[in-house]
Formats: sequence, C-alpha cells, structure tokens
Amino acid sequence: MPDCDVIPDLSDEQDRLETFLNRLTPPDWRRLSAAPPWTVADVVLHLAQTEEAVVLAISGASGDWRRDDGESVDEAMARHVAAEAKPGPDVFPRWQKARRAALQALRAADPRQPVQWVATPLRSTTLATTRLAEHWAHALDVTQPFGVDYPDTDRIKHVAWLGHATLPYAFRTDGRQPVPVRVELTAPSGARWAFGPQEAPSRITGSASAFCRVGAQRLLPEESGLHTRGPHGATALQLLRTYAA
Repeated sequence: MPDCDVIPDLSDEQDRLETFLNRLTPPDWRRLSAAPPWTVADVVLHLAQTEEAVVLAISGASGDWRRDDGESVDEAMARHVAAEAKPGPDVFPRWQKARRAALQALRAADPRQPVQWVATPLRSTTLATTRLAEHWAHALDVTQPFGVDYPDTDRIKHVAWLGHATLPYAFRTDGRQPVPVRVELTAPSGARWAFGPQEAPSRITGSASAFCRVGAQRLLPEESGLHTRGPHGATALQLLRTYAA
C-alpha cells in the first residue's frame, strides 16, 4: 500500500520544484528540456494540465482530458501540450493554481473510492503517488539543462514503491504472466528499502535513485548499475515503468 504520508510529500516535492521555477527568466522558459522536443515551459504546461485532470477525475468529470482512438498516452499528452502551448510566464501561474487545487482535492478524496485515471482506476493515495513520481521525473527534465544540483531525497521511496507495485501491469502489458519480484534498494539517505516477498526467486538490488530513473525512462537499465538475479529479474528491470503506457 502507498504510504499515508504521500500527500504531504507530494506537496513538498512540488514546493521544491516551484522554488526552482520561480527563479527562471523568460529566455530560460524557452530552453529545451531534457524531455525533447518539449521546452521547460512545455513540461510545466503538461504538469498543469495533468494536475487539472486530477481535480476533474476526483470530481467524476472527464472534461477534455482523453485519448483519441488508437492514440497512445504519450501521443495524447503531446497533443494537449501542443494545443495550449504558451510562454513560461503564462504557464507558471496556471501550474501553481492547478497543483494547489489538486492537492486540496486529493486531501478531501475518499481513500476507499477508486478514481478513474489514464489506464486504470486508482485510489486517491495511489493517484497522489503517481503525481509525486511525475513531478519528480519532470523536475529532473527542467533542471538538467541548467546544470542545477537537484539531489534526490527519501521522498523517492514513493516512486520506488510505485515502480514495484506496477510490475504486474508492466508484465501484462508486455504479454507476460506477472511473477513475484523482490526489490532491495539503498535510499539517498543510506536507508534500506525492500519491496516484494523475501522468498521471491527474482530480484533487483542497488540504488533507489537508479531504480526510480529506470522506471521513469530517464536511465537505461544497462547503465543503471542495478543488479538482477533469478529467472525474471532482468526482464522485470527492462519492463519497469512508473507511468501508464
């Protein structure tokens, strides 16, 4: 189960990103992000749009946040960003407003009531976890071009949990039968985190930061330094992802 502290941690993660964004100049917003072809402004617009979608989803409304027939999630996201592209100084307050509204909606949501989200219904705490994972990953995208030191915190435990929890989905999406996988990670603080049954024959071990980056598609498995063993450890690492396909 996701940690009950995920919503405060999501707020803290967004506060950290907001502090960085608040320092940007108009030319900075036009800089190409580490998620090309999006600029920094495009990335923050995407975050604003998806935070607005959180509020709609919790309210039970669908709004305009939907995919066309045959369209992948990534294609739909790109289309929505292209349709509303604006300069960073216009995008930033929209995200600020949207992220605060989403936090309020998540706090007020019934944790027992599933919310329809992208690929599957999620409980509000799990939805908050996906929002933390997305803000963490996109913070890397917008800070990297500036060479800014943006070290991980132990808040990425939520991201690591999500990566492990969605492995069955990742296996099924690849046409495979889900299998138990044990994940043992070293946190940024040096703490040790473990997910999955102790007796699982397949394992992934190593840095939590690397594990989360592989799941966010920001690091190749073969370049991660993570170790796998057992009949399905390497496959699990290749399929690992923290966002919907």
